[in-house]
Amino acid sequence: MINKCLFPAAGYGTRFLPATKAVPKEMLPILTKPLLQFGVEEALSAGIQNMAIVTGRGKRAIEDHFDSSFELEFQLKGSSKEHYLNEIERVIDQATFTYIRQHQMLGLGHAILTGEPLIGNQPFAVILADDLCDIDNENVLNEMVKIYKKYNCSVVAIEEVNTDQSSLYGIIDGVLLENSKDIYKVTDMIEKPSPEEAPSNLAIIGRYILTPDIFNILRDIKPGKSGEIQITDALKTLAKSERVIAYKIKCRRFDCGSVEGFVSATNYYANKIK
Repeated sequence: MINKCLFPAAGYGTRFLPATKAVPKEMLPILTKPLLQFGVEEALSAGIQNMAIVTGRGKRAIEDHFDSSFELEFQLKGSSKEHYLNEIERVIDQATFTYIRQHQMLGLGHAILTGEPLIGNQPFAVILADDLCDIDNENVLNEMVKIYKKYNCSVVAIEEVNTDQSSLYGIIDGVLLENSKDIYKVTDMIEKPSPEEAPSNLAIIGRYILTPDIFNILRDIKPGKSGEIQITDALKTLAKSERVIAYKIKCRRFDCGSVEGFVSATNYYANKIK
């Protein structure tokens, strides 16, 4: 039922300058694997094979990564290093990649709206590569697909955060469903509230399943925080007329949009292979 996954990947990655001056932040590696590849593998593990990627200027490395490299393959074929390409070749063989450019950075909501021509009139997943989830512990997107199949509505992933971090996230308010410990019906959402304004400590993280009516809402919605079109505001509007579900994740998540989170993820995965 969910056949496509959208990856907003047009941001500048300013917190990682100067590294991201020429290298897309989505291509920064955790050990030997780029962040974006982790996201694509999570989508594949959830049964999704069509990857729709919203890029921008200076992002050619993304397209090159998910493509064959004949020169490199020729050089490594038959050598002791040939196996180094096996992992990415499996991804390329299993997935289909389409691309569209976001010409202006006007927020996550705008990035998702930019991807509409790649998605069409169907429900779809969204993964933010900055939010790295350990799928060996739990495949978040796979769990969200199951929830979508049950409730047939938009689903957002959430995580408990410290109250003083509320201004970094979209925060939801909601009620637990069916005596569940981790599935909520969303009653309100606020984008990056102060601790005093936050209705809870349940923060939206970079995993969504969205129904196609979100595109019409995004077209009409007014810019919110920082003059950007926020997906949180669009989902808040959607929740007034339709059910929106929030799923509290159980896995280890790293905010790789920050240097601290990126280093933590690197150390975590390094320890896993010891």
